[in-house]
Amino acid sequence: MLTPEQRRFVEAGRVGRLATVDPRGAPHVVPVCYALDGASLFITIDEKPKRTDRPLQRLRNIAANPAAALVVDRYDEDWRRLGWVMLRGRAEILRGGAEHAAAQSLLRARYPQLRAMALEALPVIAIRIDRATGWGDLSGDGGAAPCG
Repeated sequence: MLTPEQRRFVEAGRVGRLATVDPRGAPHVVPVCYALDGASLFITIDEKPKRTDRPLQRLRNIAANPAAALVVDRYDEDWRRLGWVMLRGRAEILRGGAEHAAAQSLLRARYPQLRAMALEALPVIAIRIDRATGWGDLSGDGGAAPCG
C-alpha cells in the first residue's frame, strides 16, 4: 500500500486536502488535520465554528458516497523539491466506540490545539486506504504547513 517513503512524507505533513463527492458528482475539497495509523487515516470534526443547521458537507458526501481521497503536498519555489502523496479509499464516519476514542487520542497527540477541545461526542472520518500514489521529492518535511 504505502511505501515507507510515502508513509514518512504523510506522517511529516501537517495538513491534507480531503476530497469527497456529493450525490450529483460535484467535488468538495477541504483542508484537514489528520493522523495515519496503519492502513487507516483519521480526521476529526473539531470545535472550530461551523454551521449547526445541518451536517457538514464532507459528512453528507461520505454518507451518500464513501469514496474519498486525501492529498498531502509540499510546494517549494525550488521545483525540484515539489512532492505529493494521494491516499484513496472508502471513508466511514465513526461516532463512538473504541476506534473512535483511539483516533481522537492519536489526533490530540499530533495536534496540541485539539487537546483543549471536547471531541468525545464529535464524529471522526476514517479513510480505509486502498491505494497510495505519490510523485516528486518525498524526502523531508512532507509539506509541514499549519492546518487550516
